[in-house]
Formats: sequence, C-alpha cells, structure tokens
Amino acid sequence: MNTRTLVAPAALILALAGSAPASDCTGTGRGYVPINDLGPGLYLGRFQGGLYPNGSNTIPFAHAFVGMRKAGQITARDAAGAPSATGKVAFLSIGLSNSTQEFCGGNFPNCQSFSFIGQAAASPAVNHSSLVIVDGAIGGQSTVTWDSPTDPNYDTIRTTRLGVAGVTERQVQAIWIKLADPGPTVSLPDAGANAYTLEQGLGNVVRACKVRYPNLQIVYLSSRIYAGYATSSLNPEPYAYESGFSVKWLIQAQITQKTGGGVDPLAGDLDPDTVAPWLAWGAYPWADGATPRSDGLTWACSDFNTSDGTHPANPARQKVGTLLLTGLLDSPQTTSWFTTRCRADFNGDGGLSTQDIFDFLNAWFVGLPRADFTLSGDLSVQDIFAFLNAWFAGC
Repeated sequence: MNTRTLVAPAALILALAGSAPASDCTGTGRGYVPINDLGPGLYLGRFQGGLYPNGSNTIPFAHAFVGMRKAGQITARDAAGAPSATGKVAFLSIGLSNSTQEFCGGNFPNCQSFSFIGQAAASPAVNHSSLVIVDGAIGGQSTVTWDSPTDPNYDTIRTTRLGVAGVTERQVQAIWIKLADPGPTVSLPDAGANAYTLEQGLGNVVRACKVRYPNLQIVYLSSRIYAGYATSSLNPEPYAYESGFSVKWLIQAQITQKTGGGVDPLAGDLDPDTVAPWLAWGAYPWADGATPRSDGLTWACSDFNTSDGTHPANPARQKVGTLLLTGLLDSPQTTSWFTTRCRADFNGDGGLSTQDIFDFLNAWFVGLPRADFTLSGDLSVQDIFAFLNAWFAGC
C-alpha cells in the first residue's frame, strides 16, 4: 500500500472547483453496489462489503459494549471539563465543504432548517438542555489539515465555533467526521489507491482529535455521497464510492486491534482506551445515483449544485442530515446524552408498558449490548435493577 501524504489541498480545491463545467446529469449510475447492500459480496472481486466486519451492517457485540462504556463517560461538564449538573456536552463536526453544508448549511451558528443541525433543533427527541451541537467543518480543508492537534483548523474551531456556541474544547465529547482528499487519481485495486491514503489520514485525524479534545469518547464517521454527476476532478467516482471502504477499514482496524489482532500498519494505533475515541459509522450516505439502494435512497442530479455536480444542493443536505439524525437517535450509544427519550421506554414506542420489561429482559438474556442499561461495558444483574428502577420511577 502507498502511505504517501497529500499536500495542503485548499488551493487545489478552489482551482478544480472553479474550472468545473455544469453537472453531467447523464451520470445516473455507475453500477457499484452500495457497501451496506454489498454485504459479504466483493467489490472488484477483492473487497468485502458490509459496514462492519464479515459483511455485516451490525456493530459486533464486543465493539458495541466498548461503545456503551464510552457513552457512559459522556456527561455534562463545565468549561474546565469537570462533571457538572449545569454543564454541557458538545457534539462537534469536522470536515470539508460538503460536511459543513450537510451539517449546518449556513454560516454557523446560522444553520439551515433542513440541515442536520436544523433538523436536530426541531426534533423533540433530541436533548435540548445539556447538548450543544457545533459545526466545526470548514470548506476547502481536507484530511491533511486535520491530522495534527496543532493544525490551525483546531484553533479556528476553538475561537469561532465552540466559543460562539458558549462551550470549550474540554466539553467536546462526541464528533462526526466526514473527510476526503482532493484530486484523487489512483483507484482500487491498485496498491497505491487513494482509498488507502484516506484510511491512513483518518487514523491520524481521530488521534489528533483525542489529543485536542481530552474528554472525547466517541467519533461517528461518514463517507462521501454519490459523485456520478461530477464534472470536476475534485472527488469524482469511483473515489467517492471507495471512500466508504476507507471508513469501513478504519473502524474495522479498531475492532481487530481491540480483539487482539494487533495494530493495523496503515490505520495506526486506535486503542479506544488510550490514544483514540471509539469509532462507528454515523451514516453511510452513498447510493448509485438514480438506482435505489435497499432502503430506497437515491441521488438525482437536482440534489447537487449545478456548477460542479459535486457539492450538495439543499435536497442533498436534507437527505444527509436526516440519515445522520436517524442513525444517532437509533444508536444505543447515544441514549445517555443525545436523546431525550425515556431510557425505560425500551421499545421506543413513546410510552411505558410491561412490553418494555419483556423486551429488555429478552435483550438482556440474549446478551444484546443495548441491554447494558448501566453503560458499564458489560451485562450484569445491576442492569436489570437499574432498568426496573427507571421503569417504576416513570423514566
């Protein structure tokens, strides 16, 4: 694998974007199978699908339990990072132009209603008391501008994003990351493919974030949306599609390392108890243009800016925002800090009934991570007691 690092991309991005003609609306599909639909099948006969190992779209049990333990360490903190009943939990985005357009859609804190932040602000299921959502993504900034804790982008976030939102770096405890490298030229299966370079870069970024934000526990990652309508070389297909493998491999490297498989030579050390946060998919937003994937997601030419077919127009921003919000609301690792749903409402139907008890006990006996009610990282009778106490107390 080629582990070379790309040079600073900002000027290249501007140059490429400025030279792009209008969208190519004939690019309605490329014939690639979305990674979540590929399952145990192979891309190019070599690269297994599934968002997680072994062709699965489900987080492995052991990794999910680690995530529950990390979620248990997310708590309201004061500006100095100490736990406080009146403190805040900051959830931050890091990325480039597409990322900020999908996460906020405007100039933070003035975000569009259909962006992720806008949708979260309108959702009664989202915690609006202690949670502060901050868009830290910056246009023109790719992986290499986030891969060191001393990169200027982090100072920009501290002063112009976190500071504006009234929170500090020590209150940042969860992050959404969506990054790409500009002007890719080598695709899979070449040993020097840009997908490998991106995986390596993402490993550096999550470690940098852990240094910069000492109370960071969880990072959710996403890959690129469809780029079949693109008319610039900024990040066209198949590179947008293959960025999904970069994210998959990074998360898989942490899972493998934690289960005794050693440190991945490309992704680097990802120990979630020392140098890195816990990693999981936030949303997988790629679909093959107008061809619906299994959940119905499609990408039309009208979803993109007509200037280059690469950047998301308002419909695409809304789609990604919805995917991300839905994924976070459904994640067992967010119930203690992102959502307002009563935790004893185990089946999520909006009320408490004996069915919640049956569903919880079934999950506990089967050994599902979502039954880790105490967020300890394992299952014990204490989870049963804690659940029943919450159920009888009404929440």
